[in-house]
Amino acid sequence: MFFRRDYTTPGPGIRKDEPEKTGPARLLQIIQLEAGSVFLLNLLFVASCIPVVTIPPALFAMNQVIRKMMLDQPVLCFYDYRTAFRTWWRQAYAAFFLTALPMAAAGYGAWFYLLQAAANPVMFAPFLVCSTILLVTLLCSGCLYGALGAGLKLRPALRLALALGLGRPLRPILAAAVGYGLALFGILQLPISLIYVLALGFSLPCLLGNFFLRTLLRDHCPPTETDSEA
Repeated sequence: MFFRRDYTTPGPGIRKDEPEKTGPARLLQIIQLEAGSVFLLNLLFVASCIPVVTIPPALFAMNQVIRKMMLDQPVLCFYDYRTAFRTWWRQAYAAFFLTALPMAAAGYGAWFYLLQAAANPVMFAPFLVCSTILLVTLLCSGCLYGALGAGLKLRPALRLALALGLGRPLRPILAAAVGYGLALFGILQLPISLIYVLALGFSLPCLLGNFFLRTLLRDHCPPTETDSEA
């Protein structure tokens, strides 16, 4: 019965005449409606990442399914994930190389130059450069995935992500802190956190991060017919 709801029916959803909840009440409502899908989504994501080279489309597909939850669209978890995985792989690799690689390189650079700065204050300059790149990428990454997922081309999506991440940073800061923070915490606590990582370690942080960005993306990236069908 648990898996049947995900594979064959969209689920109960929210009545059209029901006033939209906000804040924690809205978050709890989404979790209540989509708890089974969030669990299944995490399993699909972990399994999809095993070949390693499939991590970018797996990450993008997970964000696409979560985006449908944020838009209160019917979610058929396996079907929606598979469709997004196959359809959006080009956007997935573009988003990954524009976010994950700068984050990893800038994070390592900031750590390296900070250690060197203790002996040579000149090293504070490259440390500040790396820290700035890391911060900008963290703030803009969620917006970039949302903009690409809404159907924008790469350049307009990148411009919008920069404008939202730097121009309206409050929600992107919360999204990055919760989304990346919880995922990183689970990974760093392995093997103690193995059950959590396998069950919710990626889909739950993704849901929480997208929750903070939902109104920002809804105002600037309204859903299109293509977005609804993906």
